[in-house]
Amino acid sequence: MKNGKALLYCLILLFGVMLIAEGAEAAVIVSEGKAVTLNYTLTVDGKVIDSSKKHNKPLTVKIGRHQVIPGFEQGLMGMKAGQKKSFTVAPKDGYGEINPKAILEVPKSKLPKDIKIVPGMTIYGQGPDGRSFPIKVVKIKKDTAVLDLNPPMAGKTLHFDVEVLDIK
Repeated sequence: MKNGKALLYCLILLFGVMLIAEGAEAAVIVSEGKAVTLNYTLTVDGKVIDSSKKHNKPLTVKIGRHQVIPGFEQGLMGMKAGQKKSFTVAPKDGYGEINPKAILEVPKSKLPKDIKIVPGMTIYGQGPDGRSFPIKVVKIKKDTAVLDLNPPMAGKTLHFDVEVLDIK
């Protein structure tokens, strides 16, 4: 009888350990509502554009809060702590396609007077919410300037290399 009880206790203990291990495994999967800390490198057209290593600090995002582009969140889904992955984000899931309506011709008098504006440079505008945004100077004409208000990464395919460090 003693051997039977001991065997039963061992089976119960083993089953409990399996349930705990299974639950712990599920807790470390990137999913909606999780805070994910990661290192990343963003490459566009073979050139490194940004990296958490450049900032000497990992990135932490809360999944589902729209803190990053949709394709980046989607690429992280299902990853586990310690996992590395590379994925590509198409423009539609990144910064969008180039919007021709966001390319405007404006009078030069509307541009800052304290700097020499030249094609190819980036100046900054301010939105109604107070946030600044980049504006690329496309062309300077006699009395006007052609400005591109599209996000700098609009129309670009983005390549990410990520390593998930922690999931909470």
